[in-house]
Amino acid sequence: MSTRYRERLWSFGGDWGAFDADEAKKTIGHALDIGITLFDTAQAYGFGESERFLADALWSRVPRDRVVVATKGGLRKDGNTMHRDASARWLREGVEASLRNLRTDYIDLYQVHWPDQKTPPEETGRALGDLAREGKIRHAGVSNYSPRQMTDLAQYGPVETDQPPYHMFHRDIEAEVLPYAERNDIGVLVYAPLAHGVLSGTMTPQTTFPPGDWRGSSADFKGERLARDLKVVDRLKQYAAAHEITLPQLAIAWAISNPAVDVAIVGARHPEHLNDPAAAADIRLSSTERDEIDEILANAVEIVGPAPEAMP
Repeated sequence: MSTRYRERLWSFGGDWGAFDADEAKKTIGHALDIGITLFDTAQAYGFGESERFLADALWSRVPRDRVVVATKGGLRKDGNTMHRDASARWLREGVEASLRNLRTDYIDLYQVHWPDQKTPPEETGRALGDLAREGKIRHAGVSNYSPRQMTDLAQYGPVETDQPPYHMFHRDIEAEVLPYAERNDIGVLVYAPLAHGVLSGTMTPQTTFPPGDWRGSSADFKGERLARDLKVVDRLKQYAAAHEITLPQLAIAWAISNPAVDVAIVGARHPEHLNDPAAAADIRLSSTERDEIDEILANAVEIVGPAPEAMP
C-alpha cells in the first residue's frame, strides 16, 4: 500500500452532520483490511467524539504499534463559538485529553490545527518541544499554516509536517507552501482532495445537506458558483472515463502527483468509499496529463472551504 494515502476521520466528528456508528466502524475495519494504517483525527472533531470512536474501532482490531495515529489541537470551543488557542496551557490540556480519548500512551503526530495570532510562536513552539521530549507526542506539525508562520514557529519548536487544503478547485499552496515545504524537508499531508465532495461526482445543483453540515451555509455550494463547478466536474468525469478510472480516483491521483505532496487525506463514512482512494494511490499522472487537466480547470470557481470560526 502506498504511503501516499491516509484515512481521515473528520466525518465522524459531527461537522458533516450525523453518521451511522456501525457503518463507520465497518469503514475503519475495511481500511485496515486493505492496508491503510495511518489515521488522522482532531480534538475539535466533536471534542473527543471522533478520537474516542477511532480508539474503539482500532484497538478492537489491531495492536497500538501497527497503526500511526495523528490528531490535532489548538481549537477551543466556548459555547457555540470556536476559538483558536495554541497557548501552552491549552495545547497541553488538549494532548492529555487526546491521550485519554485515544486510549494511548503517545500520539504519533500532533498538529496545531490552525494558526493562532494571539499566542506568540515562542510559547507554542516550546510547548510542542516539551511534549515531544516527554514522549507524549512523537512528531509535531501544523495545519493551515503559511510559510511565514511555519518559519516563526520553527525557531522555537519542531515543525515536521503541514496539513493544508489542496484539490483541483483550491490550489493556492502551489505558489508558496509546497516550495517552502520542499526546501525545508517538511512533510505535506493535504486534506479535501475531493473538494469537500464536489469531486465525488455525486453532487447536482439540487443537492442539499443535512443539519450540522457546514456546506449547507457555504456560498461555495450554492447557486451559480456550484453550477459552474459542476460543469467542470462533468468534463473531468469524461476525462477520467477516457482514462478508464473514476472521477474520485482522478482527483486523488492528481493531488498526489504533485511531487511536493506526501499524503492525501480522504474522509469516508462507508466501506465502499475507500475503494476509489485506495486504487488512486497506484495511479500515476504524467505532466502532460496534468496540463490537460489544467485546461479543463480554467473555468473553475475556487472552493475555499471553512475556517474554524464558520463551523457549526
